[in-house]
Amino acid sequence: MEDLFRSFWWLIFPLSWFVFGGYQSWLSYKANRDTLDLIKSYAQAGRDPPPELLARLNRRWSEDDAEDDDRHRYRRRRPRERSWYQVVLFACLGAGFAYAAATDLYQAGSAFVIVAFVMGALSVASVVSILVDRGPRL
Repeated sequence: MEDLFRSFWWLIFPLSWFVFGGYQSWLSYKANRDTLDLIKSYAQAGRDPPPELLARLNRRWSEDDAEDDDRHRYRRRRPRERSWYQVVLFACLGAGFAYAAATDLYQAGSAFVIVAFVMGALSVASVVSILVDRGPRL
């Protein structure tokens, strides 16, 4: 069993994303169910439900709150910004994997070389993206 965990430790990440997605779907289901119960109570009382309550059912689960909806809408409209944070992050990750490759950590030096090259390429691509997005200033 211990050997199985050493070989497939990386499966923890996709499985945790799967569990998190299921949990978010369950929360969305509960929110929609509660909204429908509230609409039913309005119908039983003979009153029309507010349009905001009906519009809530049409929203996606990631946009449940009004401020989340505004934030997502703003992100969709503005151009995607690049920052030096990405450059530093990918450079540090590349350096870490290059160190792991040089010391043959876990006897997986060749795999770490590939990852170090990918991280370095992402760092360089981030620098190019920042410089190209800035363009000429007039």
